[in-house]
Amino acid sequence: MFSFTKFSNKLKNQWMGMRKLFRTKSIKQILAEAEKKSFKKSLGAFDLLLLGIGSTIGTGIFVLTGTAAANFAGPAVAISFAISGLVCMFAGLAYTELASMVPVSGSAYTYSYAILGEFLAWIVASGLVLEYTVAASTVSAGWSGYLLKILEQGGIILPKTLTTVPSQGGIINLPASLIALFIGFLLVRGTKESVIVNRILVGLKLGVIFMFMIVAIPHVKMVNYEDFMPFGFKGVVMGASAIFFAYLGFDAVATTAEECKNPKRDLPIGIIGSLLACTLIYIMVSLALTGIVNYTTLNNSAPMANALLANGSNIGSALVSIGAIAGMVTVLLVMMYGQSRIFFVMSRDGLLPKGFCKMHQKFDTPYVSCIIVTIAVSLISGFTPIRTMGDMSSLGTLFAFLIVSCGVIILRLRSPNLERSFKCPAVFIVAPLAISGCGYLIYQLLLENCTAFIIWYSITIAIYFLYAQKRSKLAINFSKIDNYSNDKKNYQQKFSEQKSLKITENINYKNHTSKESSKSYNDSNDNSKNNSNKPHDNSQSQHKKNRHKKKSKKNLNPKYQKFNK
Repeated sequence: MFSFTKFSNKLKNQWMGMRKLFRTKSIKQILAEAEKKSFKKSLGAFDLLLLGIGSTIGTGIFVLTGTAAANFAGPAVAISFAISGLVCMFAGLAYTELASMVPVSGSAYTYSYAILGEFLAWIVASGLVLEYTVAASTVSAGWSGYLLKILEQGGIILPKTLTTVPSQGGIINLPASLIALFIGFLLVRGTKESVIVNRILVGLKLGVIFMFMIVAIPHVKMVNYEDFMPFGFKGVVMGASAIFFAYLGFDAVATTAEECKNPKRDLPIGIIGSLLACTLIYIMVSLALTGIVNYTTLNNSAPMANALLANGSNIGSALVSIGAIAGMVTVLLVMMYGQSRIFFVMSRDGLLPKGFCKMHQKFDTPYVSCIIVTIAVSLISGFTPIRTMGDMSSLGTLFAFLIVSCGVIILRLRSPNLERSFKCPAVFIVAPLAISGCGYLIYQLLLENCTAFIIWYSITIAIYFLYAQKRSKLAINFSKIDNYSNDKKNYQQKFSEQKSLKITENINYKNHTSKESSKSYNDSNDNSKNNSNKPHDNSQSQHKKNRHKKKSKKNLNPKYQKFNK
């Protein structure tokens, strides 16, 4: 038999379950929680600009430029960089608006939590793990390749079993694991020390890049530009999706929000400024690189160093290798830094164990998160091929950019009067362009990495339903509300039952009194009939009449009216 009540209860339970998936935290609540447990305010606009450049310029320019030119775009790889940079700029404007409104270390995860709900915030956090942890592992592996090249030039050759991953015939990529451990130690020591190291290495990296430009420009041959777009425009777009990894990191500036002295002013400078600077540098380097050698010779792990070596500049080649090593260290530093801060905020929200947000008493850093990120990066870089890691990190980043761009539109429509220290210009044009650009690049990458992408998100979604959803702070608040509503329903039910009992008792009482009154009325009638047969006492009857008259006079008298009322 079909029961409408059971069916409605099932629908109600399903609706409650769906409601829990999209429960949100208000911006005021997020900011209040950040003030209770936050970091030292030690970063200025210049520090953020250098962090953005340091986290962006690294493996992309020193490794992926040659790979994208040889396999996808040819000399038109400069256009590929421009396309990727434009998509990143659209997403960066959206990031900047939200970062200035919600200056909290969670970056895209926190913005999604405030706008789209807990489940989508978890999905974004899963993508950020791909962006930061997996990208850091990729950078570690690339750093190992450049280090081995410098050692070989100096006559030092390390055993292959200790420098290659198991799938390539080795045991472990030991240099990649060791550099991750060193960066982890630096992060535990404190933000101030990390910023000082980042300043030094970014200065060295930019110096080497400009030195490459000065050495390369005299050797540029226009013949190398004749076949400018050998794979057509489709190859240029494929190249844009492949080198998108080169732009990973500018959004890591948003994870420093709780450590900024003036986040509403400094975050836009750090994000937009670093993105513009990096795009310009990428285009200039790619044009110079494809101009000094034919693009077909660039498919190697050190294209810039090899290109200078082919033109007889041994010293320039060695300096580029040193700059690449310094540049990759800064990328690794900021990536691992950003991931540890996101884990810290997720733990503060209850989605990860409480240990992730423990602060070091001496250094005032989330040391547990730093240690866990360090171990993860060290293991992944030591045992996983570099190409698989690069594509997966690009997918995670693009997905986070897409969600943030959607969030900006939703927040503009939902809360147009909220204070915004930075407004994305032409948001209803820029944000859809970012969404469409990210969506297309995701589609291109999924053609080759669909299986790995599905496996990763299946694992993370399972973790959410088995662990995070039940232990979320919002889940605890929701359970309190549900218990209160259930108690209220039970109270109302008991009250209605008691009320119905009182009504029935009153009805019974009225019936009983009416019966008694009717009985007494009948008895009085019988007595009156019996008394009518008896002789009347005139004196008594006259006395009753006089008394009745006195009462009526009192009732008419205004002195007694107030009393009677």
